[in-house]
Amino acid sequence: MKLNAVFNNAGFGQPGALEDVSVKVLRKQFETNVFGLHEVTLQAMKIFRKQGYGKIIQHSSVLGLISLRFRGAYNASKYAIEGLADTLRLETLNDNIFISSINTGPVVSKFRENGLKKFNKNIDAQNSHFKNQYEEELKSRLESTEKSTAFTLPAISVAKVVLKILNTQKPKPRYYVTKATYILGYLKRVLSTSLLDKILVKI
Repeated sequence: MKLNAVFNNAGFGQPGALEDVSVKVLRKQFETNVFGLHEVTLQAMKIFRKQGYGKIIQHSSVLGLISLRFRGAYNASKYAIEGLADTLRLETLNDNIFISSINTGPVVSKFRENGLKKFNKNIDAQNSHFKNQYEEELKSRLESTEKSTAFTLPAISVAKVVLKILNTQKPKPRYYVTKATYILGYLKRVLSTSLLDKILVKI
């Protein structure tokens, strides 16, 4: 059996303030976004080691670079992906196995729709310290039917990057998708943590 590449794309977002996210719910977030990804990676690596080549593409997020309020479970899962990808890249540095991460910002999908279902199912909003903010901010955003903003790209934008990686002999370790990722990634590098926090808390 030969395998050229693997694209780990499975994932969902569990909205809610961290103090409202139980360990059980956080574990479910990690089961898909992190442990599922790692299991696929392990199976692919067995094949890549035998054949001497391969590419692994880990679909991370801009939220693997910076954190936003009420997205803590998802933030944490994407930061975990960053750690796994960075480590695996070091462990395959002298081999013909390439590890790339895609940090995607907002793209057209059912992410918000599915996130709203997870929020309603797993978060006790009525008894939360953040009850008012949930109603005024988070739920209105998740319930929005608007498909695009100035920063939103169609899903094909991610597919094009995947294709680019597949057709590149030595792909880069990291690829940004959407202006939001470029802007926030840059701010993370140049601003102090306290100043960045003042910006991120408004998003």
